[in-house]
Amino acid sequence: MNTWIRRAFAALTAIVLAASVAACSGQSEDTPSASSTADKDSVITVIAASNQWGSLAKELGGSYVDVTSILNNTSTDAHDYEPTSNDISKFQHAQVAIVNGAGYDEWAVKAAEQSKAIVIDAANEGGKKTGDNPHVWFSSDVRVKTADAITAAYEKIMPEHKAQFQALNEKWQAAEDKLEEQLATVAQADDAMPYAATESVGEYLADDMGLKDVTPKGYKQAAANESEPTPSDIKQFTDLLKKGDAKMLIINSQEPSDMTDQLISAADSGNVPVVDMTEQMPSNYKGLHEWITEIIDQMQATQKK
Repeated sequence: MNTWIRRAFAALTAIVLAASVAACSGQSEDTPSASSTADKDSVITVIAASNQWGSLAKELGGSYVDVTSILNNTSTDAHDYEPTSNDISKFQHAQVAIVNGAGYDEWAVKAAEQSKAIVIDAANEGGKKTGDNPHVWFSSDVRVKTADAITAAYEKIMPEHKAQFQALNEKWQAAEDKLEEQLATVAQADDAMPYAATESVGEYLADDMGLKDVTPKGYKQAAANESEPTPSDIKQFTDLLKKGDAKMLIINSQEPSDMTDQLISAADSGNVPVVDMTEQMPSNYKGLHEWITEIIDQMQATQKK
């Protein structure tokens, strides 16, 4: 037997021996069991335009789904996002595609429509359309209807696991009910606490909490139309904050601007607390409920000041 053959034989023996040892040894805590790890052919491939909806898709699918979210960075301006060819390709290979809709992610809507995936448009599920406030993940009604649509899609693809999907939906709904109880408690605690906002990101959540929006009308319309507010609108807003007529200022740090900085400065002058609500869910949260609960806690803290 020549040297090369001896070396090849020795290497093959080592591989076989290593495999045998691995087979005989116990499974480590870091290694998932066969029952908890789904084979790629036995999971539903899900693509979500943003991580708000991606986290929901994962909660409702558990180990039966493989979820990818395109937008998951709080430093990204979601409204101006330009998808890569790889982003578009992911929609083509998905079985379920979840988009936000209402004009928020038109690129994702178009990519989803051109795929063979079951498409779930969260805004449509909640009766919202282009022109409405697109930050619909902060709406209790939209979350529930979107969750049910996702569960229905999973059941259609894997009817043999309908019971498991129903159980996951019920678990999620129980957490949503708890969140809505907290919202109702806040709404009953005070008589429509006045707040102002640099843009509409927190509007649905504030409505669910029974807060009163006192943002100057001219400024609010300009922000909704993505146009520049007039000097008069700006003065009215800064005066409102300096006088403390709003008890909270909601900002969106994902869309920083000199205007936002000016309004924050005015809020500081009037001792008005500032609450930051990003659009993409920060990576330190596991899901929508945990994230929104934290925001509610921040808002409640401002009410006690």
